Amino acid sequence: MVMVMAAGAHRPGPLKQQNKAHKGGKHSGSSQRRAGGRVPVKAQPRRRLRDLSRVDRRHQALQLRRQRKEAVLAEKRSLGSRDGPPHLVVVVQLHSRAAAQDSLRLLQSQDSAVVRADEGRAGAFALLCPRLKQRWRFVTAQAGDLHAVLDLAKVADSLLFILDPVDGWDSAGEHCLSCLFAQGLPSYALAVPGGTDLPPKKRIDARKKLAKATEKRFPEAKLFPLNTEQESSLLLRHLSTQKQRHLAFRDRRAHLLAYAAEFVPGQESNLVGTLKVSGFVRGQTLNVNSLVHIVGHGDFQVSQVDAPPDPLCLNPRVVKGQKRSQDMEIQEDPVNGTDEMEEDVKVLMKADPSKQESLQSEVVPDPMEGEQTWPTEEELQEAEDSLKADRRVVKVPKGTSKYQAAWIVDDEEEGSEKDDDEDDDIDDDLMEEAVSQEGESSEEEAGDEQSETMTVSECLRDDQYDEKMEEDEQMLERYKQERMDEMFPDEVDTPRDVPARVRFQKYRGLKSFRTSPWDPKENLPRDYARIFQFQDFSRTRKHLLRQIEKEETEGALVGWYITLHVCNVPVSVMESFKEGKPLVLFSLLPHEQKMSVLNFLVHRRPSNTEPVRAKEELIFHCGFRRFRASPLFSQHTSADKHKLERFLRPDAAVVVTVYAPITFPPASVLLFKQRSNGMQDLIATGSLLSVDPDRIVIKRLVLSGHPFKIFTKTAVVRYMFFNREDVMWFKPVELRTKWGRRGHIKEPLGTHGHMKCHFDGQLKSQDTVLLNLYKRVFPKWTYDPHVPDPVPWVRSESALPEQEVEME
Repeated sequence: MVMVMAAGAHRPGPLKQQNKAHKGGKHSGSSQRRAGGRVPVKAQPRRRLRDLSRVDRRHQALQLRRQRKEAVLAEKRSLGSRDGPPHLVVVVQLHSRAAAQDSLRLLQSQDSAVVRADEGRAGAFALLCPRLKQRWRFVTAQAGDLHAVLDLAKVADSLLFILDPVDGWDSAGEHCLSCLFAQGLPSYALAVPGGTDLPPKKRIDARKKLAKATEKRFPEAKLFPLNTEQESSLLLRHLSTQKQRHLAFRDRRAHLLAYAAEFVPGQESNLVGTLKVSGFVRGQTLNVNSLVHIVGHGDFQVSQVDAPPDPLCLNPRVVKGQKRSQDMEIQEDPVNGTDEMEEDVKVLMKADPSKQESLQSEVVPDPMEGEQTWPTEEELQEAEDSLKADRRVVKVPKGTSKYQAAWIVDDEEEGSEKDDDEDDDIDDDLMEEAVSQEGESSEEEAGDEQSETMTVSECLRDDQYDEKMEEDEQMLERYKQERMDEMFPDEVDTPRDVPARVRFQKYRGLKSFRTSPWDPKENLPRDYARIFQFQDFSRTRKHLLRQIEKEETEGALVGWYITLHVCNVPVSVMESFKEGKPLVLFSLLPHEQKMSVLNFLVHRRPSNTEPVRAKEELIFHCGFRRFRASPLFSQHTSADKHKLERFLRPDAAVVVTVYAPITFPPASVLLFKQRSNGMQDLIATGSLLSVDPDRIVIKRLVLSGHPFKIFTKTAVVRYMFFNREDVMWFKPVELRTKWGRRGHIKEPLGTHGHMKCHFDGQLKSQDTVLLNLYKRVFPKWTYDPHVPDPVPWVRSESALPEQEVEME
């Protein structure tokens, strides 16, 4: 027995330890030993870093660090140098008592510096310092003119904020800072002129309070006093040596601020002509075949690019006497001066019609596209049979012909047409009131005339007060609607005078809002035939940005002083430039003139609490564009369907959808709402999310009913419908309750809308039965590139709460 067991093979049990096999030969040392010094034919770039030794990796990191440092130094040296554009400094006065003019006089009084007045704007000047090989251009912007401040900040290299020594900034300055931070703030400096008339003790206390207040707004920022020439030279040194902040939307596009402009009327009309804009190229190389966007005015084509003499040259080659006489002639008669300078103008390039970008922004839809062929005899016979089946009996007066009787509309059809028109609007909860007002309008016409004759004297005596009362009533109604939407989201009352199957015929039920399919190409509106859509937007964006970084485009290089011949420009652009408003131009990337559906991700500003409804006209500042549109609000989720929001929520991120020209992200966005007096309030800020017409925005309606009789798992529900046919129509839709029960309609009871429903558990008496209906909605085509200038913000003494107590 022992000999048999010894001869047999050993079988391991189930608890036998299984060791891992040794993974030899996969690390770099063993592969080098196996190679024996042989080098593979094709090196793998991903594993090249692993094959480097420790010393080589250290050298590579050192080289990369040195390259980044040299790039930053080269950027600092080129800005304001002889080969680069002048250092553009925008002076922003944040308080009405801030001494901005005294600060500018101190900056102009630099030793060994040449000051030249700016032809484009009053109060602007250029500062040339040949000894330091630097040149600056200072442009003043008032904090009350919001559009001018935002437009200048789009192209400025540095912002110089002028503060008050006691209060810092007022309410208008606070509003201006909020907009600048939301748009994207370039490099900045804080200057505090004045304060020398205060006693020494109060001066020290005011400086401490101001430093404490600015620390919240501008962390790690230094306050520069500006009372002497030495302090002004320190400020200039700080502006020229500080690190430049980059704004992505302008660094990837060529842009310039107009130094001079001339309008040449066209042959057909004096209202449209060629605008010759002169300025320094910034950002990227400017191509003559690309389109340009004049901020606030629209997109245009460029016909020619000239190279006139640089007016801010550090080392002019002409004789001093000739230069002075030329400057005097330009100041006395700018037209004659430009005519004389045209002799020295060199034409750099002219537009090629075959390569030039088109101004087409919309697709012209073909009305015959998608039409069917001539119907067959069988289809005609089916149409006649359906007409015979749809014949109706209508009571008509005696002597009425068949043709006249066909135009008589029943009461039910008239009501359904009204409801269909109202269904396109967002105000479903006010549907019953609108129908009742239409029915009573004829009875109130006579009474309105009498009431007008009786209240004429009162309106003439106090018209403004009555207008304010009307605004208050409208605002109160909006607050009520917003409150009701928060308490009962998406709930509407079922109409009594119109069948629910007719009123909600455009809606559908979904088994699950998250997982149920919805075709994005289904039932698209006519406006979708006018827009452009990318097959893969992210891929197109990456390809364009890769071309900008790697490929060298032909055109005017950064730092050149050029003159652009912009075609078909209205004369209003030149009139606004003569009024002292900035003229800013941006070159457009391919496809950025075409219309599509843009989605913005925004957050509500805490300072603004007024209700903002969907499809209400708002003002958008998107990157370098400015336009008006009526947006849709929807939830920001990762699903393929997104629920519509009737109001702009203050406690969550909201996606805003509009029709607008294509813009490649990243780009900041600011949303303004215009008051009746012309002032504009900042209501939301955010960024561009995507350009996607296939993003599905779903509007939800909730019909509610109440349990009348409750059994174990069934209940009789009433007040959801009011006739038997509606119950049968909505029978396939799933029901849910506010307390989490789910069920379905079994059968109608009677003829007044009662129905027997089955649920997954017993209902509570205080529970509410809900039925969800869904419909896809689209934004309105209300895009308008012309935005009126806002009324200047009303200034208060101070925006800092600590100083307000002392002022009182």
